Amino acid sequence: MVAINCDMGEAYSIYRCGDDEGIMPYITVANVACGFHAADPVVMRKTVALAKEHSVKVGAHPSFPDRDGFGRREMKLDPEELTASVVYQVGALNGFLQGEGMTLNHIKPHGALYGLASRDESVAAAIAAAADVFDVPLMGMAGTVHEKVWGRRPQGFIAEYYTDLDYRDDGSLIITREHIAYDPALAAERAVRAVTEGVATSVNGKDIPMRADCICVHSDTPGAVDLAKSVYEALKPYLS
Repeated sequence: MVAINCDMGEAYSIYRCGDDEGIMPYITVANVACGFHAADPVVMRKTVALAKEHSVKVGAHPSFPDRDGFGRREMKLDPEELTASVVYQVGALNGFLQGEGMTLNHIKPHGALYGLASRDESVAAAIAAAADVFDVPLMGMAGTVHEKVWGRRPQGFIAEYYTDLDYRDDGSLIITREHIAYDPALAAERAVRAVTEGVATSVNGKDIPMRADCICVHSDTPGAVDLAKSVYEALKPYLS
């Protein structure tokens, strides 16, 4: 069985980012921004309420403190500082969850923090220390430092496959500053293959091993609603 997750709640003040209302019916898990790369208290509260309305589980999506760069620029923080930063962000979201009678499902770092943690054990460990405070699993990429460090935790590790990002031939993810459009039908076909065959297609057309406990779609990808709907319909027999 598999979940479909989406990074959401990335609006701020009067500015919108992605169509959360349009995508929410086609996912099972929402990763909600916690204010450091996007979102504000009102956006966080509304996103949690929207997820509850659609019976969608909610995880936290913390980042480096980089609102101007949308969390997609690497920063150097001491481990203790990074742990405190993640606890601070997740704690804020957890308050809104408690207000709706919901529980925190997981933590998934955002952008550059996610990418750095996939390569740097000290960064991954600092994030794990924050997740231990909330006693929840961490979401990341199989076959990377994510799994090496986070897979040791008794709370579990959730491996995800991306429908709207490309992979290198070595299986590493190409994290872009701005997402491009993807063909919904092709994305759905590849998502099913990742779930049923355990393989993904690299940017050069090579088959690479892929563990997919959940499938990720991004709310800020052009055509995201159509892509999410296509993936949802294709994965219906496999959804948890």
